[in-house]
Amino acid sequence: MGHACKASIKGEHVLGKIEEWIHQVNTSHESVRQSCSAFQREFEGFYSLAFLDTAFFVVTDDIPKPDFPELRATGLGDFIDMDVDGITYNNTYYVRRGSAQSLRLHFHELVHVAQWRELGVPGFITRYIQEIQQFQYNGAPLEIMAYSLDGHYQAGGQSLNIEQFVQRNL
Repeated sequence: MGHACKASIKGEHVLGKIEEWIHQVNTSHESVRQSCSAFQREFEGFYSLAFLDTAFFVVTDDIPKPDFPELRATGLGDFIDMDVDGITYNNTYYVRRGSAQSLRLHFHELVHVAQWRELGVPGFITRYIQEIQQFQYNGAPLEIMAYSLDGHYQAGGQSLNIEQFVQRNL
């Protein structure tokens, strides 16, 4: 039964439904999204201006998440119900209003933007869901990478090109 559930997430119907939902959420927030170039000074040496210019964030009271029965059926209910301060969909991430000043949170979500770019939309969605199913949120390699890099930044670590790091380590 578990194997069949995992296979169903790869189905074009569910993947297409998730992709369409993400497109709809991002499109509906275009008028309030802000360019991450606002963090050029803070993230210098980590993210290029060209990258930041094409990444966006939205400050919101409610973090949007796809809550489809098909996703819950694959064992993702805990993830869907998890209280988070940020989430990334392609080139746009959403941060809870009370956490919008956290540079570490912005840094973390920008790692995910780089992952989305490298893997592509269907590739990221498929991999992320498989990792959550297999390892849970805290053990998912894409999350481990983002937490490791935001921790490095928070600790005042040496500059490193995040885009190249993600590209080499996915």
